[in-house]
Amino acid sequence: MPKPPTGPTAHLDTFAGDNLPPEEEWPELLWDLPELDYPPVFNVATELLDRHVTEGRGERPALRAGATSWSYRELKESADRVARVLVEDLGLVPGNRVLLRGFNDAMSVACWFGILKAGGIVVATMPLLRARELAVMAEKARTRFALCDRRLSEELTRAKAVTAVLERTVGFGPGPAADRGELEERMAAKTGGFENVATAADDVCLIAFTSGTTGKPKGTMHFHRDLLASADSFFRGTLPAGPEDVFCGSAPLAFTFGLGMEVVFPFRIGASAVFCEKPSPEALLQTVEEAGVTVLATAPTAYRAMLPHLERYDLSSLRLCVSAGETLPRATWEAWHRVTGLGIVDGIGSTEMFHIFISAAGDDIRPGATGRPVRGYQAMVVDEDFRPVPPGEVGRLAVRGPTGCRYLADERQREYVVNGWNLTGDTYRVDEDGYFWFEARSDDMILSSGYNISAPEVEDALLEHPAVAECAVVATPDEERGSLVKAFVVLAAGVEPAEGRGGGSRPDDLVKELQAFVKERIAPYKYPRAIELVDALPRTETGKVQRFKLRQREEERARERAAAAPGS
Repeated sequence: MPKPPTGPTAHLDTFAGDNLPPEEEWPELLWDLPELDYPPVFNVATELLDRHVTEGRGERPALRAGATSWSYRELKESADRVARVLVEDLGLVPGNRVLLRGFNDAMSVACWFGILKAGGIVVATMPLLRARELAVMAEKARTRFALCDRRLSEELTRAKAVTAVLERTVGFGPGPAADRGELEERMAAKTGGFENVATAADDVCLIAFTSGTTGKPKGTMHFHRDLLASADSFFRGTLPAGPEDVFCGSAPLAFTFGLGMEVVFPFRIGASAVFCEKPSPEALLQTVEEAGVTVLATAPTAYRAMLPHLERYDLSSLRLCVSAGETLPRATWEAWHRVTGLGIVDGIGSTEMFHIFISAAGDDIRPGATGRPVRGYQAMVVDEDFRPVPPGEVGRLAVRGPTGCRYLADERQREYVVNGWNLTGDTYRVDEDGYFWFEARSDDMILSSGYNISAPEVEDALLEHPAVAECAVVATPDEERGSLVKAFVVLAAGVEPAEGRGGGSRPDDLVKELQAFVKERIAPYKYPRAIELVDALPRTETGKVQRFKLRQREEERARERAAAAPGS
């Protein structure tokens, strides 16, 4: 495959390039699409933001939040001033990492672009992260500077006290002039304009940390060209959209799904984005109605949570709904389609790949299937010896394309990239027509009495029961069977533990009803032999269920039972 264009780095601080994995551990990158023929030197901020102003589209709306609207020109002017503060006041040089801590709002986006304009590397962090987590990220990425919404400063201040790498933190305010922070004060003293640093196409511009569904997060490094390649493959190849579209999503901008759907993709085509800072189900629906949102992007959990409220809102502007973050249950897809008439565009992506690489839209959607490889990507299902398996057989998902995994100084690079392919950690099967069907995360396959049982398949069956709002299925240790299927269930609003359709009066009756319900829908050996009713499921900042925490809990309980057993 052709090697992507390279140019001399613009980075004076070469930390990121020095800590890329060795090239022999990189995935094979596919650059044979004509639309991916980028010049060897460009700054992604120029392509996503400045270009619209220089080409006469500066007065078009770029960002909206409540009653506030920023045009492309206004956003560029603010981003230019952020860049000047970073360079002239803080002494940033190209290649420096800047920790960005903010909500989904216009000022955070201006900071994101300002860092890129100055040749810096964005290290975005989730709003709910605590000091210890922030300190780990700052240390690993060796971030000298931080731009932080003042509402989120407390944990960052604590992190700064325990790490020597953070030299300077500058706060910004949430909006009105009275709430301006130091950053806005410094910006006000700057004249307009900034000459963007001429970065190489393969200079690192973003270090995104994985959200931690499997434990310790990893820093993934993305180049300027990676962001454009994701937009020009998934977005342009799968989602037909134009400048008149209005995008909205719920994922934080520190999550690459949110960054792509709420900044990179709409800005690539000169569209606009509307932010919902606290995206509860009803707040998202209200935003869709009031802002005329045409493209909605959120997680499967959010789509399910919005279902009871749909009929109270005018969603006639919506034409595209995108789901990612975790698998989309077929029951959720069908319920949403039944009420709205819209088929949710499912997709699988990863922080390592930046965004979605398997999906389907429009008439190509097959409910329950993730889809087929996005234009520019290749995918296959392989066995443990990395041999492709026949259609219908289950194996590990391997993918490659114009983006790929490059961990920041992490030995797990060799686990994710094998033979030039990215192994995502997902178990899939592919059918005769090339559609990929999700089975489980690789560590979500449960081996019980010799049977391989897909946890998401059991979850899908449970979610069809009206008493179930959310659920997560994991393996729990069992001496006789090796493992048992156990379900953690969050009941729907208004359902009491002692209630069920069968008229039972005890929690046990509801559990038995749920077990019988699953047996009616999938093979009886797959039903959850244990069900625990819980108030909430453990989740990451991006809303993904942390099943590893539930597995750890079950393993600890098994150890405690073994220790308490007679004769132990």
